[in-house]
Amino acid sequence: MEGLKYHRILLKLSGEALSPPEGTGISPQLAKEIALRVREVREMGVDVAIVIGSGNLWRGRTGLEMGMDRATADYMGMLATVMNAMALMDALEGLGVITRVQSAIEMRSVAEPYIRRRAIRHLEKGRVVIFGGGTGNPYFSTDTAAALRAMEIGADVLIKATKVDGVYDKDPKLNQDAVRFDELSYIETLNRRLEVMDSTAVTLCMENDLPILVLNLWDKDALRQALVGEPVGTLVH
Repeated sequence: MEGLKYHRILLKLSGEALSPPEGTGISPQLAKEIALRVREVREMGVDVAIVIGSGNLWRGRTGLEMGMDRATADYMGMLATVMNAMALMDALEGLGVITRVQSAIEMRSVAEPYIRRRAIRHLEKGRVVIFGGGTGNPYFSTDTAAALRAMEIGADVLIKATKVDGVYDKDPKLNQDAVRFDELSYIETLNRRLEVMDSTAVTLCMENDLPILVLNLWDKDALRQALVGEPVGTLVH
């Protein structure tokens, strides 16, 4: 499609994007709503890859607070991301969008193993690829996994889809005078400790010149506007 600013994107979703009102578990209805937005982007001719977190099912720090081993808690989180990836795959394929789940932790009965060249081939064929299992290593967040996969597949931008319309200098839900940024540099993001993504992910993007766009997933027009270059959300570059 002519007029696109980005032709291949990595969409980073939090696990909470799938959370039902009670806060834990997976809501098939929310999975379908996300799938509708992804389908619209796919129909614009954009290659779409997705990394999803696990916060709706398991948080590693909850395990740590209960005395669990850090690596064990992290591996449990990685397994939870595969469950979320499968739920999203089901929603997408229910809408006719051909989707593949690739996992950094091998579980061949339910997902392909992560193979970079195969993932790129899927994207070239117009399939949506969902990366589960984080990086496959403990001590790394799904934010870092998203940055890593975005660079491996040659994405033009990493889109962090949230429930707010960009990055603020403080929590806009708690502070009415919070100021939203239209643009930020990587260094400013790190120095201000703004909660865009974790510092490892931001540093990885900075070192490889990969822009990060933070926008509101639930604004039905935000993704489309971003892809055609309209000002939306906060761009970190």
